[in-house]
Amino acid sequence: QLLGLAFGIILGRLLDPSDYGMTAMLAVFSVIANELQSSGFKTGLINLKAPTHNDYNAVFWFNILAGAAIYVVLFFCAPFIADYYHQPKLIPLSRYVFLGFVFSSFGMAQSAYMTKQMQIKQIAKCGMTATLASSIICVILAALGFGYWALATQYLAYIAINTLLLWYFSPWRPTFKVSFEPIRRLFPFSFKIMVSAIFTQLNVNIMNLLLGHYYGDANTGHYNKAYEWSSKCFLLVGNMVRQVDQTVLVGLHDERDRQLAVLRKMVRFTAFISFPLLFGLGLVSHEFIILAIGEKWSFSASLLPYLCLCGAFMPLSTLLTDAIISQHRSDIYLWSTMVLGILQIVLMVTLWRQGIYTMVIAYTVLNILWVFVWHFFTDRLMNYGLLLFIKDILPFALAAIAVMVVTGFVTQGITNLWLLLISRVVIAAILYYVIMRVSGAVILKECLAFILSKKK
Repeated sequence: QLLGLAFGIILGRLLDPSDYGMTAMLAVFSVIANELQSSGFKTGLINLKAPTHNDYNAVFWFNILAGAAIYVVLFFCAPFIADYYHQPKLIPLSRYVFLGFVFSSFGMAQSAYMTKQMQIKQIAKCGMTATLASSIICVILAALGFGYWALATQYLAYIAINTLLLWYFSPWRPTFKVSFEPIRRLFPFSFKIMVSAIFTQLNVNIMNLLLGHYYGDANTGHYNKAYEWSSKCFLLVGNMVRQVDQTVLVGLHDERDRQLAVLRKMVRFTAFISFPLLFGLGLVSHEFIILAIGEKWSFSASLLPYLCLCGAFMPLSTLLTDAIISQHRSDIYLWSTMVLGILQIVLMVTLWRQGIYTMVIAYTVLNILWVFVWHFFTDRLMNYGLLLFIKDILPFALAAIAVMVVTGFVTQGITNLWLLLISRVVIAAILYYVIMRVSGAVILKECLAFILSKKK
């Protein structure tokens, strides 16, 4: 995420909002096609207690066949996508971008194997190397004037490099002797995961989909850039936990009390990091955007605080949905995600005439409220009561809110943007640490102990 932040600043200065809007309008099609191709089998493999070579092998070959077939379909659908957005340039661009999920099909089984084996450090190395290399390629192309083609190439380069590195680090290799019987066995569970993931991606990209149709590529680019900055923070937190949560919770399935205790610790850790990080970004959104990527992104800066408020709760939603899946209840995940997606689509289509701000506020409120829907099902499956959940997250949320209010009040008279940004970051960080220290937050002590142990 830090690499993405650094290169995002460089690219934000080199490219225009319309360039980001062009690729953002295609994002929903790419991610949905990617979910259709993987069909939830990666999650299915992770949730098996002891997957065999035949299981991984069947998923590997299925993903490749599905990826090739879906690319052919979308290749011929490109003119219809361009017509929906009233943008003919999307025809060649979409056919180029959609190659990404063909490349990724070769790494799905490898990624599942490494996740199951808890090779998290190796997965991180793959991601960081791919991010660095693809970002350098993108900056070079953007500087040469390739515009949105630079962003599309970055996307493809990241997937290709990450897939190659997954093969390098993973000891598992496919064989040509393949039986698709494991696909039939995994399908009932994985199909629900696939449909749920499609609706999840639709939920995430609904604003890009509708803004591109109703408001054009420039406004879509502004929204997409604001979402990109907020997502760098909440994905940083969510992915830290997601790399291990399902594997750990599935392993503790026969120890219910311990399983709940582990989930609660994950929730507290997530809240401890997520609330100050996202609320803090919301506090400095204006000066950060203007200083980082320029005045041309000022509209994006005005949208960012709302998305940060929503983003603070996103890692909690991720953790609770993974807890539900770990209980082998992909059906609950499916139907709840579908209902959220339908509500979101209806709400956005109803409100689009009221303007972008109204749409973003409605999106924020609905997604925050839906955290408690996920908790309701987690409570039913794992006896995680609402009072326990609130007790685990409320102290960190209130502390973060208090810190941002005090910091904003203390720094309101500062007019120099650089001084304002630095002072707000420093003051907020010190205040939050002091509050956690004085209140005796156990999670802070454990984090510090872990950091000190790594240094030793």
